[in-house]
Amino acid sequence: MQHDNVTPYKNTDPKKEQVAKMFDTIAKRYDRINTILSFGGHKNWRKKCVSLLKTKQPKIILDVATGTGDFAIACADLKPEKITGIDISEGMMQLGREKVKDLSLNKLITLEYGNAETLDFADNTFDAIVVGFGVRNFENLEKGLLNLQRILKPGGQIVILETSFPENKFFKGVYNVGFSILTPLIGKVFSQDKKAYDYLTNSVKAFPHNQNFVNILNKLNYKNTYYKGLGIGSVAIYYAEK
Repeated sequence: MQHDNVTPYKNTDPKKEQVAKMFDTIAKRYDRINTILSFGGHKNWRKKCVSLLKTKQPKIILDVATGTGDFAIACADLKPEKITGIDISEGMMQLGREKVKDLSLNKLITLEYGNAETLDFADNTFDAIVVGFGVRNFENLEKGLLNLQRILKPGGQIVILETSFPENKFFKGVYNVGFSILTPLIGKVFSQDKKAYDYLTNSVKAFPHNQNFVNILNKLNYKNTYYKGLGIGSVAIYYAEK
């Protein structure tokens, strides 16, 4: 799959190690840049994702690619019993743990090292799984999605928030030009790591967007799958159940 071969740095290190290094490098500026690139919309996007989980009132939740913990924190509104956030970047999670502590959510939320493809939680552990801007970084997309399916309880929900491309031809053309030019420029100015935001651009373009990603979920036997584009379609929410 083309997506699996896109890496931040042009060396022979595994994609997982390259991605971890990249996020460690930009961790302190990540939240600021994310707000700039999303025009502040990322908070509302996560709220929309969390709202999809309310009907089943999940008690045990996993946040994959938790980063600085924002999605895990948003899930606290569901009043679950336990939220576990996992990531491969310790630099990002250090900042996330500080947020969790400041919000007095230590007893509810735990952030720990973990990689979607190799997570060893027992089968049927979680009521719900959320992934925010993380599936693009899986070293093997289908392997990661299958492992998440394994640890999801029967009937459990998975909600994925991911950067996308507009389906409207006009918006797609405009967005493609702006995204290709502005994203690496903003990344270079604010993070001092141009390669990280070159990777963002390349990984978004290589990712199987919209119905193509839903088709992969269907292939892997997820149920009740659908996607919903947000705004002009630059971001999408993907929903599925086990």
